Amino acid sequence: MADVKMTKKDWFMAIREQIETSDWEMADAALEWIDKQVESLNNRATKAAERAADKRAEGDALREIVASMVTDEWQTGEQITAAVVATGEDVTKAKVVARLSQLVKNHTVEKGSIKDDGRRIIAYRNYTGEAEEE
Repeated sequence: MADVKMTKKDWFMAIREQIETSDWEMADAALEWIDKQVESLNNRATKAAERAADKRAEGDALREIVASMVTDEWQTGEQITAAVVATGEDVTKAKVVARLSQLVKNHTVEKGSIKDDGRRIIAYRNYTGEAEEE
């Protein structure tokens, strides 16, 4: 049998059931406190969902900007970051590369490698479906 993890809300509801069936003189105050705690948990969950949606929307906007900077020619992450920064966005190479990885996963951009001074560098270009490397 799998262990089922009880959430705070589950615990509060279980305690509430026990208090409701008891003849404790402080039951009304305890039930009121439990209701406030459950309401607080629900409000926090709602706010967290809103923050997550805002963060996703911000990421989507940056992903669109990064996608518009990728060309049909191989470009390094540094070159694409420079192009994004030139548009006025305040981003780091890590953020740009993270968005490029997302674009690679959904086949908008392809990832390959190019040689520069005898070393291989990761590069990106618009997805063509071809599996060639330069």
